[in-house]
Amino acid sequence: MPTTGAKFQEAEATLPADLRDIYRRLVQDYEDLTTLHFGRGYVAYKVLADLVLAGWRPAAEPREGAVE
Repeated sequence: MPTTGAKFQEAEATLPADLRDIYRRLVQDYEDLTTLHFGRGYVAYKVLADLVLAGWRPAAEPREGAVE
């Protein structure tokens, strides 16, 4: 995950400190799955930050058979 990238850092800076770990997890999971499915880890950082601000949280641990 390119946590040193300007777009990642700009989006992360819009979040309160207590939401940043949730954001990082969502970014990592999303990047991993886009790499798996499309061969490239494209992430729209601002969109994911907005999802976290809107209340997105992991609801459960990954189920057996889930792609990780």
